[in-house]
Amino acid sequence: MDMAATITPMTDRAGIQALLRLVTWMSPAFPVGAFSYSNGLEQAVHDGLVTDAPGLARWLQALIEHGSSWNDAVLLAECYSACGDAPRLAAARQLAEALAGSRERHMETMLQGEAFLTAAAHWPHPVLETLTGVVAYPVAIGAVAGAHRTGLEPALAAYLHATASSFVSVAIRCGVMGQTQGVGVLVALEPIIAETAVKASQSTLDDLGSATITADISALRHETLHSRLFRS
Repeated sequence: MDMAATITPMTDRAGIQALLRLVTWMSPAFPVGAFSYSNGLEQAVHDGLVTDAPGLARWLQALIEHGSSWNDAVLLAECYSACGDAPRLAAARQLAEALAGSRERHMETMLQGEAFLTAAAHWPHPVLETLTGVVAYPVAIGAVAGAHRTGLEPALAAYLHATASSFVSVAIRCGVMGQTQGVGVLVALEPIIAETAVKASQSTLDDLGSATITADISALRHETLHSRLFRS
């Protein structure tokens, strides 16, 4: 059998363009400063709560399914749908900022959102005029992705994967594991990210909520960590 003949080529230029934009926006090279933040993971490593690759995978799974990453996904989905509705977008914007559970978490999401919108200006769109000032990261991504019609589920999957990848990088720099093990963590998270993207795409703001108390406490305690590599 000719295997090449069984592969359906991507001929939808709009779909390819949307994919390229998501890849660019979620790239580690996109200037949002994601490498500077750990969302409390550095504190968790310091306290011995995350000591190896399996422990990291469990930690990230909890964040994705029940913690800050889940709430971010719900907010992203809301803002994707609300990209053309300025009052609805403004309400989601205020809610996202209010949900930041610590000073460092607030700094992390707001500064990354601001940086994302600054860089996203290379793709001009009227939605950017409704997002002036400081905006939470998932709000910025959701609104811009919605405006450019990237597809909601792909945008959610890209965001969750980029967030997990960033935390894997944090763990590597903290000496928890090596790069090869880090790739293994991302492989293990693939089905969880895919399932959560689908779930979040069908969510409403009523689905907001978290139950990762230990991770939240780690984010709070990081504010007084005496020696650290990350801003959060």
